[in-house]
Amino acid sequence: MGDGKILRLSDAIRARIARKGMAKRTEEVYVDWALRFVRFHGRRHPRELGAAEVEQYLTHLAVVGQVAPGTQNQALAALLFLYREVLGIELPWLNDIHRSKKPRRLPVVLTRDEIQRLFAELNGRNALIAGLFYGSGLRLLDALRLRVKDVDFSASQLVIRDGKGGKDRVALLPLKLQPGLHAAIEDAREIHTRDLAAGFGVVWLLHALARKYVSASKDFGWQYVFPAGRRSVDRRDGIERRHHLVRARCNLQ
Repeated sequence: MGDGKILRLSDAIRARIARKGMAKRTEEVYVDWALRFVRFHGRRHPRELGAAEVEQYLTHLAVVGQVAPGTQNQALAALLFLYREVLGIELPWLNDIHRSKKPRRLPVVLTRDEIQRLFAELNGRNALIAGLFYGSGLRLLDALRLRVKDVDFSASQLVIRDGKGGKDRVALLPLKLQPGLHAAIEDAREIHTRDLAAGFGVVWLLHALARKYVSASKDFGWQYVFPAGRRSVDRRDGIERRHHLVRARCNLQ
């Protein structure tokens, strides 16, 4: 495959994911695995490959790459999506994959003193986000994707939308974190007000929500609690928006 065909394949994956209303992070991961798969097989088009080549690649990840079981499963999900949803090809059941083995290790738990020392090195927004990990049990993307409307100060709770496994859940909001979260929301309000004044202020919504609530994308309640420092053009539709803070910017990888 030449660079042009690889680009078209990437665009086809992105378009299909957009039509299904899947997360941006899923798009990035699935495109990355598809391109790795293509390069592994000498840049041949996936239509020229099949179940045997998928099994070969996944086995290579386990034996040579020694990836974790979750990583191998992620690659498998991406390739199944590529064939089933993008190329319209149903792969037969994959029986000959060498599965990665999950090592048996004791969990690492920080002591109270270690946690206090850790938080002493954080400040501002980073400290607040880390506080949501420990105080509310949020995962990193749960915190970064948090919308203003899903913060309920009166009930001291957060609503986590489309979390792990695509599920919604409710998390407790400790009183200690509420002043910082109030301040973060006011900062987000100021940013949103400036964006509206500049002719922007639209936030990304799942396509079903965007159709159902036509004006919701400009409402403050739908904005991210932790917005990015600058706007960017969404490759899926060419609209300039302000996304949420990304992992590389919050120094909490």
